[in-house]
Amino acid sequence: MSILVVGLSTRAIAESAVRGGHRVVTVDFFGDRDQRALVENYALLRDFALPFSVEGLLLVSRHLDFGAVVYISNLENHPEVVEALARGRVLLGNAPAVLRRVRDWRTLRAFCREESLLCPTTLLSGEEPEADPTVRWLRKPVRSGGGHGIRPWTGKPLDEAHILQAYVEGRPASAAFVADGQRCVVIGLTEQLIGRRELGARGFTWCGNILPLALPPDEGAALLKDVERMAARLTRRFDLRGVNGMDLVVAKGPKGRLCPFLVEINPRYTASMELVEWAYGLNVFSLHLEAMAGRLPDFSLAQHLLGPYFGKGIVYARQTVIVPETEGWVERGRRDVPFPGERIEDGHPVCTVLAEGETRERCWNHLLAGVEAVRREIESHKL
Repeated sequence: MSILVVGLSTRAIAESAVRGGHRVVTVDFFGDRDQRALVENYALLRDFALPFSVEGLLLVSRHLDFGAVVYISNLENHPEVVEALARGRVLLGNAPAVLRRVRDWRTLRAFCREESLLCPTTLLSGEEPEADPTVRWLRKPVRSGGGHGIRPWTGKPLDEAHILQAYVEGRPASAAFVADGQRCVVIGLTEQLIGRRELGARGFTWCGNILPLALPPDEGAALLKDVERMAARLTRRFDLRGVNGMDLVVAKGPKGRLCPFLVEINPRYTASMELVEWAYGLNVFSLHLEAMAGRLPDFSLAQHLLGPYFGKGIVYARQTVIVPETEGWVERGRRDVPFPGERIEDGHPVCTVLAEGETRERCWNHLLAGVEAVRREIESHKL
């Protein structure tokens, strides 16, 4: 049975599927060179000259032959499209009804209160008068993803497409877990790279991860237990299945120790899972399918909290460039490789760089060296 994998950027999960021996066809926006060397791929931009939209993904998918579907970012924001994609096929992921509940901010914040889970104060349209003026507030899209569209709140009224969320001073992080609807196993805890100028990112834009999240040894185990409890409660309440992710901020809690603050649930494959696969030898696509069938892995993340470290960084263009020859980029630790001659606009992603190191600092430095090597090549071909 052929499995359709559909979303904004499907290269990483396609690699995982191929490693696991699964036959997939992918539909996404980019259609990068390294993905097309692996699997059958159809891209909105390259093949159809279409802007990214979930409607476009659905339109292209309707012309393909597949028996099951796996969706990734950002279809979790569009349960009606997931429903249409899965009609007459096997849905290998969280059901549309689950998406409607877990991605609803009114429902999620009520759940956090009921379960005494730490979460940034979140206000909906019409609740702006409740915003404490001494707090820094962020205006976020309801259909959020990748940090895009997040801005400091200027005090203007919200529309129905946005929420307010209190800014929590701490370390952006993410957790990856695999679930069967009742139980779950946390398989990764990473630092999130947000708005890093070294990578060309701006504002609150996500631009990579480093695995594991670097923590003092005496605090890492306790934080992991908090994350595991959070994932377990979310799994049971929302019937989460397959691989899922949580966006977190790690900050001092009410008792003065480091705690996870839940920022968002991503009920599908997430970008940090590429590092989980690389570091721990897990095949995430296979784990996803196994969990959908009710089987969870025998894995303990507690044994992997002290390194070595694995990183990925998204290189964003600092000016409009024309991509040079990219043959051999994969062998040099680059992924999401563009085709030669491709025009990439200022502020848009060029490729992903992978790096590793015995310490967090060495991993970060290797990542930056990889980023700079890409820049030297592409900026010599700038317009």
